Amino acid sequence: MDLWFTENHTKGLKFTIKVDRHLYSEKSYYQQIDIFDTTEFGRMLVLDGCVMITEKDEFMYHEMIVHVPMAVNPDIKRVLVIGGGDGGAVRELCRYPSIEHIDMVEIDEMVVNACRKYIPQTTCALDDPRLSIHYEDGLPFVRKTEDKYDLMIVDSTDPFGPGEGLFTREFYGNCYKALTDNGILVNQHESACYDEYAESMELTHKKLKRVFPVATVYTVQIPTYPSGIWYFGFASKGLHPLRDMQADRWNSLGFKTRYYNTDIHRASFALPNFAKELLKD
Repeated sequence: MDLWFTENHTKGLKFTIKVDRHLYSEKSYYQQIDIFDTTEFGRMLVLDGCVMITEKDEFMYHEMIVHVPMAVNPDIKRVLVIGGGDGGAVRELCRYPSIEHIDMVEIDEMVVNACRKYIPQTTCALDDPRLSIHYEDGLPFVRKTEDKYDLMIVDSTDPFGPGEGLFTREFYGNCYKALTDNGILVNQHESACYDEYAESMELTHKKLKRVFPVATVYTVQIPTYPSGIWYFGFASKGLHPLRDMQADRWNSLGFKTRYYNTDIHRASFALPNFAKELLKD
């Protein structure tokens, strides 16, 4: 008997993946958590019916959410990751010996535990001594923080359910206060291709521009995400993702990456016209 997992990308579009085994299924206080073995994408984490990561393409997301800001400011020392319970962003951050401390604030401990057991590919750095994991809501955590982090990565779910509060103007204002003078904020920004995602992307971008002097958007290709093209927001108190990128310093680190390179970095900020039109003031 063939088993298939289907995610509703829009009211008129479904994305279906062949499943070999359903490994894990539990409902936490916050969300439904499932992990599947799939024929094409390997292990796959699903939260509330939405694909979060797969073994085959997770590196695209995690490399681009981490290495883009790190190439702009290779002197980043203190990092806050909000969400990111799969561990992939922390894994990429821990490749930098220059980073002194990482706080990961994840609201759902069950996600971390499930990924530790079933997806060690992404959780392999969660025992790094520079990492402190806080199982709590990211909103009050950021609200009580000031001038502490050089980089904040908001690796959240979509703007509903547990992740809804991480897309508000108040939250971004608190992020601004929590960042140092050269601080950078990177967050997942949804997609410009489908109306319901595009509306969320537009609103999120407007909120960031009202708070940060520099606020722009870049792209990444992720086959399992709606439309296959996903967007990240880059916001800072002054550093520009292209003018201030330190390509030579980043390349000198000698990292072996599968998606990110400094040419991709530049190209990812070149947006198609329909996305530019959506994001313009």
